[in-house]
Amino acid sequence: MSSVHPLDEAATARAVLDENGTLIRWSEGAHRLLGYAPEEVEGRPAAELLAPMDTAAPRGSIGSRWDGVLALRHRDGRILSVWLLAHRLEPDGDWLVVTPLDSQEPRTLDDPLTRAAFAQSPCAMAVYDERLRLYGVNDAMAEVIDLPEDRIRGLRISEIDDQRAGDQLERAMADVLATGRGRTVETYTRSGGEDRPHRWLARIAPLTDAHGRVRGVCLAAHDFTEQYRARERLQLVNEASVRIGTTLDVTRTAQELADVCVPALADFVSVDLLDPPDNGGEYRLEPPAAPITLRRAAHRSVNAGCPEAVVEPGDVDVYPASSPQADSLIAGRPLVAPNANGTLEEWLSWDELRGKRVREYGIHATMSVPVRARGRTLGVAVLSRFRRPEPFTADDVLLAEEVTARAAVCIDNARRFSRERQTALALQRSLLPQSLPRTAALEAASRYLPAARAGVGGDWFDVIPLSGMRVAMVVGDVIGNGIQASATMGRLRTAVRTLADIDLAPDELLTHLDDLVVRLSAEAGSEGTTGEVGATCVYAVYDPVSRRCTLARAGHPPPFVLPPDGPPRQIDLPPGPALGMGGLPFESVELDLPEGTVLALYTDGLLESRERDLDTGHRLLCRALEQSSRSLEGTAHAILQALLPAGGAPDDVALLLARTHGLAASDVATWDIPADPALVAPIRKQVADQLEVWELTGATFTAELVVSELVTNAIRYGEPPIRLRLIHDAETLIFEVSDSSHTAPHLRRAKTFDEGGRGLLLVAQLTQRWGSRHTPEGKTIWAELSLVGEE
Repeated sequence: MSSVHPLDEAATARAVLDENGTLIRWSEGAHRLLGYAPEEVEGRPAAELLAPMDTAAPRGSIGSRWDGVLALRHRDGRILSVWLLAHRLEPDGDWLVVTPLDSQEPRTLDDPLTRAAFAQSPCAMAVYDERLRLYGVNDAMAEVIDLPEDRIRGLRISEIDDQRAGDQLERAMADVLATGRGRTVETYTRSGGEDRPHRWLARIAPLTDAHGRVRGVCLAAHDFTEQYRARERLQLVNEASVRIGTTLDVTRTAQELADVCVPALADFVSVDLLDPPDNGGEYRLEPPAAPITLRRAAHRSVNAGCPEAVVEPGDVDVYPASSPQADSLIAGRPLVAPNANGTLEEWLSWDELRGKRVREYGIHATMSVPVRARGRTLGVAVLSRFRRPEPFTADDVLLAEEVTARAAVCIDNARRFSRERQTALALQRSLLPQSLPRTAALEAASRYLPAARAGVGGDWFDVIPLSGMRVAMVVGDVIGNGIQASATMGRLRTAVRTLADIDLAPDELLTHLDDLVVRLSAEAGSEGTTGEVGATCVYAVYDPVSRRCTLARAGHPPPFVLPPDGPPRQIDLPPGPALGMGGLPFESVELDLPEGTVLALYTDGLLESRERDLDTGHRLLCRALEQSSRSLEGTAHAILQALLPAGGAPDDVALLLARTHGLAASDVATWDIPADPALVAPIRKQVADQLEVWELTGATFTAELVVSELVTNAIRYGEPPIRLRLIHDAETLIFEVSDSSHTAPHLRRAKTFDEGGRGLLLVAQLTQRWGSRHTPEGKTIWAELSLVGEE
């Protein structure tokens, strides 16, 4: 038990019980109350002191404290009713039981201590009568009011205090007088002759007579300015953590910092940042040297339009060594002006215009806080006061440092994101087609839009000319974003072009592409990178001769088609697994596309939105397709306008539009070739006649040589049936020789005395390009001859 002053022993009966109810300490006051000496009761159960059949009930509950009246046995046999108070000395420890021994008669109002309690209480108190006229004040309130009590007695509080605060308190006092219920009011007012207002907490309680009638009110005032400021600082820090860094945009984050600090901490705030290094690297670790060039990122004022600003957002200004901005950045810590070493005018003497603004708006205090993150200086925030009369305090500096530090990390994150985004976007655009090839099979238009806020993704599109005037169209989407997604996109686009060059069917091409993505995912896992590689893709091949289109997709949204004589619709195309699943089959669909049919291939960023469901997106796309102009460029623009929000798409968007063209039957000639080398000469003659019909006699000599070599090669090494097909448009003449053999030809260099082996080499020399493709019936050898410049 703790030590007690000796004077208290005779006035209080004290006993200590252990957790089992055994008396372990017995005071002199307890001896005086019940007559037992300590040695008579210590070590014995306390229950032995209770009178038989005690029915007294405790007022409190058994917990950490208990009180109630118990019947106790005196040593001389008397029964005493005693009020006891018991509470634990420690949690789950011994109990201390006490009761006062002095007289507990009620104190009268004229008791000296009672009178002194009101007059000398450190709490400022005032009493108002039924008319809400001042009845009396204690010493503390008289000091707060700073007016003689006998001069102001009988005045209303609105006549004594600041008018606004007085009216507020008087309304609350009238309510207490009318209802008899106490009120608590917070107010902001000056006390006495002070220049600065304080935050006051006023507790107003009714004063009643013996009959319960309210005869006046008592007002107790507590100056809680420091607690209020601490609460404001905590609220500002919490608000900063919520409001700053909502986006990954440097300018927006700087504006959020200024918005949070005005008016809570300053009347005008400017945020100036260093321009990023030219090479896209990191800021230097050492402080910058004066003069310092800064770019205004944001500012905010309590006045509309920020008339105090000398520099507008986006503009650059140079700050010499004497400026607050440069001094703060060089020192690496906040600086407040005026300070003990100088005045604000001295700080701003370096700039005449700024000095004029300071005098015009009455700016009396500024604080410059470096914006630093990860040990690097990004810029400086300058806080100024002109409407708020008080200067910046040490607590204000700490608060500004904490808020600015939070903003600095967000600004640095936004800067790093912007840098990576620009790098990824540059990589993305370099990997996408710079222009779409012109083909006789179709005209095309494309759009690519990076996500407005998220990282650059891996969306891509391509148009690939194939043999036989066929054209492949592809749109894909790599899962994820950033440089890794862009790099993966580049690898997949290259792979698609390579696989398309060997004329694989759409479903076969996607199967090979799926194998590649599986390998890329395995490589990523072995390198310790996070997440698997995945992608979706749709691949289509259009043949202008047959006017048929073969399509397959791998987890990608199905294309839309707009026939020349009907409404737009979504193509019913088996979905297929996403690329990277491995081992699952893909299915192709073949469609007849009339001349002028428009195909729309896209990534999911075009249709998906939080503001609408997918069906609504489909309807908007169909409407935009149906109402668009004949120009595919205009159609692409209308689709983006109809489906994407004004602020930009939340995800990357790739869009590829294609309008099909068919070749006329008169532009195609076909011959069935007997497997007889002696008939090659008549075939050459028929080809020459056809070229004369097409008015392409200038290409006859070369065409005869190419046909002769291809047909002879098919007769010698292929299997019947053999077929020759010629296709032409304004720029190209195409030769195709098909047979039933699946053996692919290969180019080789013949030796000096070899009698054969020079046919394909000759074809390669005479034509712009040649190749072979496998077909369900066998293979086709093809070659293309440019007609540009031919007579």
